[in-house]
Amino acid sequence: MLQQETKPTAQLQSLATELQSHILSFLPYQDILRCTSVCKALRQTYTSCSELQYIVELGGQRLLPVLNTFDNRTSISERLQLLRDNAHAWFNFDIHSFESVTIPVHSKMWVVNGHLCLWERHHDSTTIFPILPKSSQYTIERDWSLMSLRSDLNAYGFDVLMDPGQNLMAVVYATVDDHSQWDEERIYINLGTLDGGGIHPQAIGRTLFRSELLGMPSGNRTSTGLGKLKLKCFGRHIALWQSRQITHEYFDERLWGLQIWDWQHSATSSCVLSSTINPACEDAIDFCFLGNDRLLVFSDDIKLYLVEDTSQAPQLLACFLLPVSLTRIQCIYSMDGIAHSSQSQILAQQTMWTLDPERQLLSVVTFSPNLIFIVSTRIFFDLDLFEGMLEAIPWNNWGPLNARVFQVPSRHNISVGGNRVLLASPADDATGIWYFPKKFRLHVMDFTPLAVERREGLGRVVKEPSTIEINESRTGEGLAESLTTSLPYVEVVLDQDRTFGYRGFEKMWIDAERIYFYHGSNQLEVIEITSSAAVAANCITSSN
Repeated sequence: MLQQETKPTAQLQSLATELQSHILSFLPYQDILRCTSVCKALRQTYTSCSELQYIVELGGQRLLPVLNTFDNRTSISERLQLLRDNAHAWFNFDIHSFESVTIPVHSKMWVVNGHLCLWERHHDSTTIFPILPKSSQYTIERDWSLMSLRSDLNAYGFDVLMDPGQNLMAVVYATVDDHSQWDEERIYINLGTLDGGGIHPQAIGRTLFRSELLGMPSGNRTSTGLGKLKLKCFGRHIALWQSRQITHEYFDERLWGLQIWDWQHSATSSCVLSSTINPACEDAIDFCFLGNDRLLVFSDDIKLYLVEDTSQAPQLLACFLLPVSLTRIQCIYSMDGIAHSSQSQILAQQTMWTLDPERQLLSVVTFSPNLIFIVSTRIFFDLDLFEGMLEAIPWNNWGPLNARVFQVPSRHNISVGGNRVLLASPADDATGIWYFPKKFRLHVMDFTPLAVERREGLGRVVKEPSTIEINESRTGEGLAESLTTSLPYVEVVLDQDRTFGYRGFEKMWIDAERIYFYHGSNQLEVIEITSSAAVAANCITSSN
């Protein structure tokens, strides 16, 4: 019997260069880079193909391409150069070159999507306007009273959110009785559009109604204060957080409740969480959305929930233990530049790429001890890494490799934008009142993989582990006395000859192209980061 003749298998290297490029384009960026190290032929294929380099640049900067953008005339090679130039610009911009914007009187201020958002609580009014807008930028500009959003004229506004990306305004109200007491049964959220104030075209209606929160006062317990009400939003989800102080016969306790609505599909919700705050301080807990269907709740641990159906409670996916016991905590997570729903088209009309919500940074700022945790969000999506211990994941199993911890004197010392961090640290040992540092110097840190691999000449690459001693932690079983972390990053210390006093950055924000400083007066300082190549490209686009 004749043995069947075997034919040689076609190898990737034997294919035409165009076919090699097409096949490699289906791989994740890490695998494309691995293939380039296999042989010279694949390396040559990669270096001669702008599309493959663009895929690697996007992935290495943790960005996603935006399809069907307004600027389809920009070639792949031009987009690649823009990406690289923008990344480099963050390491050599001029901190002395800035413009100032005058700010009206306000009670609350924040920056989102290139807009300045202001709320003046006393007059129940809001203002939103673009900060130094570009000619091709979609903008919203409005200054108006919130009276039109009230369902009850005897209602008091507790918090406001404005989302220019979705043209959405939301206000949480509580009805006030004749004795100026808040009506617990009449807390509601009213929705509107930012540009016109009418009913939002995607909203189910004008008002979202609160459900009864489990664990709130009943029987012989008495509520002694409405506490804080706090709104947050991401895409189709709006969340309201509330705290209450409860008086018992012999002791007091503080409770918190969180309710989440799908504001585009239902005015009611059964998506509720509640618990006791321990310690009994309403600042000892915070929360944030992570992508379209995940929620993080921060206290002495970080609980990760899946939010898919607001007719039922969020599903607990994992609990990540923290190494210290805390009295106050704050989450800082920038959603600027993240396309959070298929119906939000404003972002897609202005840019060629967007942040990958599964590969970003968040900052957890803690008090007593004063620490800043910079955490990679990828761990909250790669739960297979912790199979078998999803109920309580010890710090040593998730923290050291996925975080960096810094010790700073104030929560105002940090801002996060995508995978970049702006951090203010003491310039020297000189201190003033209350032993607070007199001068601070700004540091820009880039945690993207490509920054670590390619930016050696533009900044200090930090790959080695760092350890900080914890002197303020309360005693207790399992608490750390020191923390060692090793998430890689590139750091640039901004111009040595410009330092800031304590109020030099009372608030600061960072986005894809700018840094914003609020100095505690009526001025907002804006520093442009966009590279000269990007400016030239924008001019060409505008002229066309």
